[in-house]
Amino acid sequence: MAKRPLIETAVFPVAGRGTRFLPATKASPKEMLPVVDKPLIQYAVEEALAAGARRLVFITGASKRAIEDHFDSDQELENLLKSQGKSDLVKQLHSVLPSYATCIYIRQPAPLGLGHAVLCARPAVGNEPFFVHLADDLIAADEPVLAQMADVYSHKRASVIGCEPVPRQDTDKYGIVAVEATGGTARIRSIVEKPKPDKAPSNLAVVGRYLLSPAIFEHLAQIGRGAGGEIQLTDGIARLLQEEAVYAYRFSGKRYDCGSKLGYMKASVEFALRHSELGSDFAAYLKNRS
Repeated sequence: MAKRPLIETAVFPVAGRGTRFLPATKASPKEMLPVVDKPLIQYAVEEALAAGARRLVFITGASKRAIEDHFDSDQELENLLKSQGKSDLVKQLHSVLPSYATCIYIRQPAPLGLGHAVLCARPAVGNEPFFVHLADDLIAADEPVLAQMADVYSHKRASVIGCEPVPRQDTDKYGIVAVEATGGTARIRSIVEKPKPDKAPSNLAVVGRYLLSPAIFEHLAQIGRGAGGEIQLTDGIARLLQEEAVYAYRFSGKRYDCGSKLGYMKASVEFALRHSELGSDFAAYLKNRS
């Protein structure tokens, strides 16, 4: 079995304003919305770390300081907890960011789309393959999805994109790929951003997990604005396809779209039911509520 390569860098585009969750996101980033007892961005970072990432690059915008504060140390809070004998909570604070991980924050100067956000990470990534993780897509999986994709990369040595089938009527909400073959991993023939159902090449949708070759940066730097007047990552990948292989990977896991209120509420319920401390009591509550 091929040894999994060390993908050292994970990029987290977190500059969006989260308008669908207003007023909750007026002063707090949508990525800080909690699912049970951890914010969405914490789940994202834990997945990247479990896949081998050590350099965490956050592409931020206005009103995102809370993300930096979350991953920073808080000596005053630690001292308070220690004085109260709450050593278990101190351990939880230390687990937020392991000592071996490094955080880098880069401001996206204008809201020019996901492709532009990824391009902003170029100085921190360099000439190495890297993960891109969209925290809105929370995925419950036995093996973290980025780790699954790193395994695919170890065999293919090419970019890998997380995908899943969606209802045909929903293709205009996603990037959609056409692939050369069926199965869990297949080379992508084409990719298009949010096609209408009657124009979509398939119903295989791109979700918020990418393992990309550094060659993507040159394409993102050269393309103009696409759908919505933004620099689309999908358009950059479409150009990348012309010079090297890119694979669609149907990941193992259950995705929750936490960019929507309904998806967020579903994730909150399901993760509460799985919680080691709350799960059984919460299940009993749901069963007995009138």
